[in-house]
Amino acid sequence: MSNPNPQAVPACQLVITGGAGFLGVRLARALLAQGQLSLAGGAAQPISQITLVDRAQPPADLLADPRVTALVGDLNELLEENKAPARVVTDQTAIVFHLAAAVSAECEADFDLGMRSNLAATLTLLERCRALQTRPMVVFASSLAVFGDAPGLPLPPAIEDNTLPTPQSSYGIQKFIGEQLVADFTRKGFVQGRNVRLMTVSVRPGRPNGAASSFLSGMIREPLAGVRAVCPVAPDTAVALSSPARTIEGLIRAAQTSDQAWGPRTGLNLPALTTTPAEMAAALERVAGRAAIELIDWTPDPAISAIVNTWPARIHAARARDLGLLADACFEDIIRDYIRENPYAVKLATR
Repeated sequence: MSNPNPQAVPACQLVITGGAGFLGVRLARALLAQGQLSLAGGAAQPISQITLVDRAQPPADLLADPRVTALVGDLNELLEENKAPARVVTDQTAIVFHLAAAVSAECEADFDLGMRSNLAATLTLLERCRALQTRPMVVFASSLAVFGDAPGLPLPPAIEDNTLPTPQSSYGIQKFIGEQLVADFTRKGFVQGRNVRLMTVSVRPGRPNGAASSFLSGMIREPLAGVRAVCPVAPDTAVALSSPARTIEGLIRAAQTSDQAWGPRTGLNLPALTTTPAEMAAALERVAGRAAIELIDWTPDPAISAIVNTWPARIHAARARDLGLLADACFEDIIRDYIRENPYAVKLATR
């Protein structure tokens, strides 16, 4: 007997905003390699199209894949147009991974940039999804910056799943507002929202960005390339980190988890490895020798320190652990993964 409903398990079309950025590219490659997605615990669907939305073109290997489409331009402008042939979301869009954002230090330096890139774009994207009336899933990349050491309201020794967010930067506030928008659009049945709080990702390849946390990659990446790097915070500053691989694992798990297993609409804290710049430098020395750490300049920057010192460093991610997500075991492993994945960027001899 023929299938009376051939569209019962359709092919899956995805959108990744910030799709030409480091995490966006890595997420796209992981999804293409996976080939299918079990959306919200449902039947596995083949991935037929991934639309990468960004100001820049994605890498050539992604553009060469027939399943990949690129929309290049300002996200707000693309969303305002949102019409064929350049629609960001369509009634065939099953899931949007919303990664596009202005980063922390940029938002402190330019308030209007943060409000446009992080707040206005998120609201407009949600409105476009609502207008579809198809209830697509939206995985929103939030941040541990929603937590902060507030005057008169210090952070607890460790962040729990029910810890009250108290952001202390424009970036953190914009991300927390984004979480609340996603939660309310979900409550109203307009989208299936998943708020995922990312930890600082290290080690990122490529050029430094405008994030206050950028040094947590730079102090490893640059010395391995034989270039001097600056650590702008005290060596014993505790920080919460996650490798690129663990971060992408968390985003994909968020998309594939059933509503029942996911739980409340509040943000999910991804697991984190707690470490310090001093411990990171020690791990770098074990991997690349004394020559590497001699390229690190320990030069305090009060503006960066003021932001980083408000962030939490210890995360008890019980919800994430229940979903099978774990923190990285040690920072040395993260360095070795970076070297294995980016051999062209390493100039120093490693052990």
